[in-house]
Amino acid sequence: MLVKELKPRMSVTEITLEIVSKGEPRSFASAQGQGMVCNAAAKDESGEEISLTLWNDQVKEVEEGQTVKITNGWTSEFQGQLQISTGKMGTLEVVK
Repeated sequence: MLVKELKPRMSVTEITLEIVSKGEPRSFASAQGQGMVCNAAAKDESGEEISLTLWNDQVKEVEEGQTVKITNGWTSEFQGQLQISTGKMGTLEVVK
């Protein structure tokens, strides 16, 4: 799957992305608990970029320049920008 094929509120079976940049992690608290969240810019093999939301342990696992595979992810839209994350059921794996 490629970034250009993604639309908001879409299930993503599998996509491989390279981490271009990583923002500052920040803490959050909600009714479900608390943790860390961080935004990163990622690109697919065509070079098209998307915003990637990293949650909790993913914040520490992922670094700029690495390639990650997201399985059973989810897309959303925030302030007109398409975003991807693992959602509740997906997984993120650093592949190199």
